[in-house]
Amino acid sequence: MSSATDSPAADVPVAPDKIGPEATEADARAITEAARETTWDRPSFAKGLYLGSFDLSLIHPWPEARTEDVERGEEFMARLTAYCRTMSGRLIERDARIPDQYLAGLAELGVFGMKIPREYGGLGLSLVYYGRALALLGSVHPSLGALLSAHQSIGVPEPVKVFGTADQKQEYLPRCAAGAITAFLLTEPDVGSDPARMGSTAVPTDDGDAYVLDGVKLWTTNGVIAELVVVMALVPQHTDSDGNVHKGGISAFVVEMDSPGITVENRNAFMGLRGIENGVTRFHQVRVPAANRLGREGQGLKIALTTLNTGRLSIPALCVASGRWSLKIAREWSNARTQWGRPVGKHEAVGKKIAFIAASAFALDAVFELSAEMADAGQKDVRIEAALAKLWSTEISCRIADELVQIRGGRGFETADSLEARGERAVPAEQQLRDLRINRIFEGSSEIMKLLIAREAVDAHLAAAGDLASADASLSDKARAAVGASGFYAKWLPKLVAGAGMDPRSYTEFGRLAKQLRFVERSSRRLARQTFYGMGRWQAKLEHKQAFLGRIVDIGAELFAMAACCSRAEGMLHTNPERAATAYELAEAYCEQARVRVDEYFDQLWRNTDDADRDLTEKVLAGDYTWLEAGVLDQSEGTGPWIADASPRASVKEDLHRKYR
Repeated sequence: MSSATDSPAADVPVAPDKIGPEATEADARAITEAARETTWDRPSFAKGLYLGSFDLSLIHPWPEARTEDVERGEEFMARLTAYCRTMSGRLIERDARIPDQYLAGLAELGVFGMKIPREYGGLGLSLVYYGRALALLGSVHPSLGALLSAHQSIGVPEPVKVFGTADQKQEYLPRCAAGAITAFLLTEPDVGSDPARMGSTAVPTDDGDAYVLDGVKLWTTNGVIAELVVVMALVPQHTDSDGNVHKGGISAFVVEMDSPGITVENRNAFMGLRGIENGVTRFHQVRVPAANRLGREGQGLKIALTTLNTGRLSIPALCVASGRWSLKIAREWSNARTQWGRPVGKHEAVGKKIAFIAASAFALDAVFELSAEMADAGQKDVRIEAALAKLWSTEISCRIADELVQIRGGRGFETADSLEARGERAVPAEQQLRDLRINRIFEGSSEIMKLLIAREAVDAHLAAAGDLASADASLSDKARAAVGASGFYAKWLPKLVAGAGMDPRSYTEFGRLAKQLRFVERSSRRLARQTFYGMGRWQAKLEHKQAFLGRIVDIGAELFAMAACCSRAEGMLHTNPERAATAYELAEAYCEQARVRVDEYFDQLWRNTDDADRDLTEKVLAGDYTWLEAGVLDQSEGTGPWIADASPRASVKEDLHRKYR
């Protein structure tokens, strides 16, 4: 027997007793697949790009926000801007802490409830204005953006809003809106993007009224000062007092951080984001009321991934801020600094970098705003768009930051405090480079993001191929699958031969940008054909061709950014006609730069060193080249194990948890 508290069997594909350090590759794959949303009830522009279907109508005309949302958003941004001018990012950087008075001031403004509905005391802002607010705050200091993103994009408010009961919403959302800082706890010392190894457990009490939580969570952003956290933990299979058998599985719980048995054992320090309140949190025999479970037992990972779908847009918003600031500094500095009788910006070597920063800053804005507007409208499925925005924005913004340091030369490597101490403008270019680096790891590393996006990109192929894509299928099963696949491809492949991109009259309403959209359309069909060739060549082994799949994803990301730029520029012709001409110039510049990268990615699909690199890697791991490591000292030896012990036990450390209110 089972209960309504259980997730469907399909959501718990691996028995809880198999989850942990001994989990197999098959277990990990099964858990990840079960957590995916497999239905597509609404159209997706980005998914179509990977299938050779360039449907411009899904992103153009540019989505229009409701007048009410714009008015409330602008009024809030004016108040927030005034308050941000009173804060010092230099103070946060020096003290490695956001002052409590800043947190209190943000709470008074309602910043902790930006995404929370007004009926629960929040501001109910759209995703567009939430992102713009994060960008503004991040320009003061990125730790402010990280704090609020961790709180509202993946912390307690979002999963409670989407999955919580009426009572849970009424209990937690007003607290969060009023300033109760929250966090999301999934990662463990030996658990990152692979939840199959999860060690934290939540064991039901005999009376069924509560769960007893044990485990250690790592990199708990906001955990040091959080009042409430969402914790992912494994519920074992169990039998309740009525004799019902429950499957258990990875589940989500809202936990009060002042509960007995919780210890923040360390406040972690990093190369950047020096104001972040990130720690190690140990749970020992922590009693959590059953009423605090979010959703059903076994639904935890679905809750986490659903929360991240639009939650990932917070990082692209912060990347927008870095692009804008970098452009401003690059322009001003390159006009002020003279080298060999000319401003440095007039030298082509530096000018190329400025052009890249300017075009990319426009693209960062277009990609975020388009993704957020579509998410606000709710008519499109933006799963892939949000993932692409996170992946592409974090990679491009890190390159922008690096180029800015290069443009600034020695001053780019020098700290703001040092610059000011010797009488120069305190430009924290090196700090930005340090702060942005984590974004390529936060909320899914670039490598993991590529795998997640690739899985969706090849989904249609896997569905059509059936057992052809299964390493375990028999020859007879593969033969039957081939018959079915041939029917799908017989209808699909002819559509990839010709399209609007081959007609010079297509997209003429975009003027000078029409040729860019024709390139995107042609490249979308080419991308689909290349994916098909890869599927045919490697079949079940395709999932291990991660470099190939990564390039497929990168091509789609650039095509998405190009389309977003064109739609943004044409939209501005109607909304901001005084800026339209310059917007067209920036969009065209980005598209021309992106086309070079796209052609390179296509070339590298089949002309690369992937096989040789794999062989070399295996030999490195086997120790064949340890002689090359001689002649240096590794002073990290003896300082501790590679992965800290996370065995369940009572804490022996001082509790570093603190409250700001």
